[in-house]
Amino acid sequence: MHPLAWLDAHAAARRAAGLRRELTPRAAGDPGIDLAGNDYLGLCTDPRVVDGGVEALRTWGAGSTGSRLVTGTTALHAELERELAAFCGAESALVFSSGYAANLGALTALSGPGALIVSDVANHASLVDACRLSRARIVVADGPAAVDAALAQRTETRALVVTDSVNSVDGGLAPLRELHAISRSREALLVVDEAHGLGVCGPGGRGLLAGVGLAGADDVVATVTLSKALGSQGGAVLGPAAVTAHLVDSARSFIFDTGLAPACVGSALAALRVLAATPSLPAAVLRAAADLAAAAGLPAPAASVVSVVLGEPARALAAARRCAELGVRVGCFRPPSVPEGTSRLRLTARATLTADDLAHVRRVFAEVLAPAAAR
Repeated sequence: MHPLAWLDAHAAARRAAGLRRELTPRAAGDPGIDLAGNDYLGLCTDPRVVDGGVEALRTWGAGSTGSRLVTGTTALHAELERELAAFCGAESALVFSSGYAANLGALTALSGPGALIVSDVANHASLVDACRLSRARIVVADGPAAVDAALAQRTETRALVVTDSVNSVDGGLAPLRELHAISRSREALLVVDEAHGLGVCGPGGRGLLAGVGLAGADDVVATVTLSKALGSQGGAVLGPAAVTAHLVDSARSFIFDTGLAPACVGSALAALRVLAATPSLPAAVLRAAADLAAAAGLPAPAASVVSVVLGEPARALAAARRCAELGVRVGCFRPPSVPEGTSRLRLTARATLTADDLAHVRRVFAEVLAPAAAR
């Protein structure tokens, strides 16, 4: 038997369960309304952001040419780190090639054998994978009481509490003040992934940590992505200078990875400056999110993600395809991304959605979602 013969049966089983995934290339200038991507501020195609990337490309070239510790750190990387830390209220920042790599680097370097990680049950896959690679003892917790219980029973000297600030699937907010109070009382480090918080939550889009008064706390580390609200690519870890210095020495996904390409750095820096100069952008995202939720018959969300649970994978997939046929692109989340029986459409708001866009979305949802929910 061929060593890959099992793949055919595996693919057939996934197809029968409605779980087969396919890549669907986007065409340039696609006229459809995008409610699937994470370009929350509409900055991916903003001329100022594109120009920032082009200028960096012409100045520094197409690639960073090496790891950050060899030739992959440019003056532009350092500039982005300074401005990102200042914007988010952190002492320092360290840029990685992706938000995924930032999470891997932070958790593995700050824990390890002999440490405990208490991880929220709904954490993003990048945090889950980081926990698995950390070689620390892992406790998966559902809510602050479970976090407190896990920390109270620990025998390890070091402990981390890890959570997304904004849940990537349903858009719910983590109880950061309560988690921080528990972490501090139990002498644990709080690590918060602000991937969906930066640019949307907090004063001027500085993130949920800033929104609850925890930005810059000396026992809090944040991770962010540059590929969502900032419309570029890459990630970063924010926190005390001692933390980022330790990551430079110890984070394998930093040390052994090629540095973020200069064009991405330039675009992210330009986007960050647009956000800093336009503090009304986050409020525009939240207004659009409220409009999308109303069109779907749901209450206004706390952030930019609206989750429309439809049940079985086939139902969610059919609804997503019909939305696409009618000119609205939506996310379709099925197991294992979500639990069995909770396949859904994931809608993402964007600050640049127009009144005409939203009117069209309402018409499409009236046709697609009402029949889907009735089945």
